[in-house]
Amino acid sequence: MKETIKNQVYELRTKSNITQEALAEALGVTRQTIIAIEKGNYTPSVILALKIAKFFKKSIEDIFQIKYEK
Repeated sequence: MKETIKNQVYELRTKSNITQEALAEALGVTRQTIIAIEKGNYTPSVILALKIAKFFKKSIEDIFQIKYEK
């Protein structure tokens, strides 16, 4: 069984009317990193995941979920 990480970063960011650039700056990463996370092409480090959760005032589990595929 394959495990991947699904996330709600795009939904939270757009709901908050924050640009990818502004989120990247607030987190100390590049806009490309935000794009990759939103597309599911990049799983952030624990530190970055914690920063994202803190930024949106959510738990990590509210933002990131493990998805199981056969």
